[in-house]
Amino acid sequence: MKQQRIYLFFISILLVGIIQAQEEEIEEKALPQDTLAPSEKYGFRAGVDIARLIRTAADKKYEGFEIAGDYRFHKKFYIAAEVGNESLIRDEENINVEGSGSYIRVGVDYNAYDNWRGMQNSVYVGLRYGFSTFDQTLNEYTIFTGTNYFGQNRITESRESDGLTASWIELVFGIKVEIINNLYLGANVSLRNLVSEEIPEGFDNLYIPGFGRTNDFSEIGVGYAYTVSYLIPFFKKKK
Repeated sequence: MKQQRIYLFFISILLVGIIQAQEEEIEEKALPQDTLAPSEKYGFRAGVDIARLIRTAADKKYEGFEIAGDYRFHKKFYIAAEVGNESLIRDEENINVEGSGSYIRVGVDYNAYDNWRGMQNSVYVGLRYGFSTFDQTLNEYTIFTGTNYFGQNRITESRESDGLTASWIELVFGIKVEIINNLYLGANVSLRNLVSEEIPEGFDNLYIPGFGRTNDFSEIGVGYAYTVSYLIPFFKKKK
């Protein structure tokens, strides 16, 4: 998790650098005689989370794929959604559990960045409602058979709970930069608060697809994403 946060930090710095470079380039190219009113594109933007693809290739205990999209319906506001599928095996000291399933997150993003003429980047804050349907499979667990720590036995037993559900709300902070015409590179982090969950019989949820890892100490979770997306412009409006 520490390495992931470091990667996100450096990618965010890179994206901010790209924005600044675009601003300088546009300022240099601006001509005094150019009196046409600037316009901005409105349309549907869709892409994938490359962080999940990289993790799937690098981590044998994880598989995941996510499609992200947004639609600009106002100068500063976007309807946004993410749909995906995830599976993770948590192999702890006393238990081995696999959580797998599908999820959707839907909400609104607000672009707080005031673009220069000809730019359509965003530094945004968003709100999401997330919902997941998933299975939890208990593969192994340890029981204590004596009066001290050394009296224990590792049990291999497959116990599956199907059709579980969970919901949460999350606050998203992110950035999207147009690197070439209509192609965007983005990064975001999110804070998630679990609202409801169905608990398997005999053990707790250790991983909820779309939400992430769970623990006994807090209902707060953290997520991140790196996206590559493409804008399909429908029309233009004056800025």
